Amino acid sequence: MTKLDNLFEKNRAWANRVKTSDPDFFEKLAAQQSPEYLWIGCSDSRVPANQIVGLLPGEVFVHRNVANVVVHTDLNCLSVLQFAVDVLKVKHVIVVGHYGCGGIRAAYEHGDNGLIDNWLRNIKDVQYNHQERFDALQDKEEHLNLLCELNVTTQVANVCSTTIAQRAWKRGQELSVHGWVYSLKDGLLKDLDCTVDRIDQVPDEYRIR
Repeated sequence: MTKLDNLFEKNRAWANRVKTSDPDFFEKLAAQQSPEYLWIGCSDSRVPANQIVGLLPGEVFVHRNVANVVVHTDLNCLSVLQFAVDVLKVKHVIVVGHYGCGGIRAAYEHGDNGLIDNWLRNIKDVQYNHQERFDALQDKEEHLNLLCELNVTTQVANVCSTTIAQRAWKRGQELSVHGWVYSLKDGLLKDLDCTVDRIDQVPDEYRIR
């Protein structure tokens, strides 16, 4: 039986490096967490939230799933969102997709992938609802990149249509919801300019009264 001793060794080395640079770091971290950001990202191991934006543990609250999807029946995601907004009082919710996403590709290629196809149905809906934009493109990589971006903007809208975000805005809480895409090729983030920071930006059909 392997006990993954190499990972424990790396953990000890990392903890020692942190304590060397900031002897009180772990004491402060254990006392409380007060992040300003909730990161809703993909489970892909190549997209680590803290490292991408250069922030330390405790500075980003994170939820990850395949293809960074926000579904209104996903109690896991909604519970994270509610805790982040209502308890931690984060000021920014950031939905982050990434080019080269395996979930996006699997949804696009219409293969039989088993159970996960039920999850990927949400992304197929995104493509179906914007089919004219895909028809205007010829290159498959362009299709995948567009689907990645449209998926992010859709999930931003889904966050904004939750009662969690809307109640925060109604009580005057500072909250912005953003949509970004990360490139594996150069490590850079792209802002999709779909930020929402007040309830009157939410379509009437999805707005609570």
